[in-house]
Amino acid sequence: MLMSTEDAPTRKLILYVAGETPKSLAAISNLERICREHLPGKYRIEVIDLKKNPQLAREHKIVAIPTLVRELPIPIRKIIGDLSDEQKVLVNLKVE
Repeated sequence: MLMSTEDAPTRKLILYVAGETPKSLAAISNLERICREHLPGKYRIEVIDLKKNPQLAREHKIVAIPTLVRELPIPIRKIIGDLSDEQKVLVNLKVE
């Protein structure tokens, strides 16, 4: 599932989840809200369900779920959990 707000986003975010568990759904909701409020028009979110593609966990070095990976801007950053700690998410997304 891809969610895009602009053709040239400044943040490329990949959220790894495992099905529609409460933690996975909370992480998706929290990430969408944080990006909408703090990065309007400056992000692209891709949600990858590891239940549908379990081999991606090993390939992408995902050891816990949900995991958010900020691919752009580099360096790559990972945040594990349901993303309910907004301040922690903002620091890792480097929102000014």
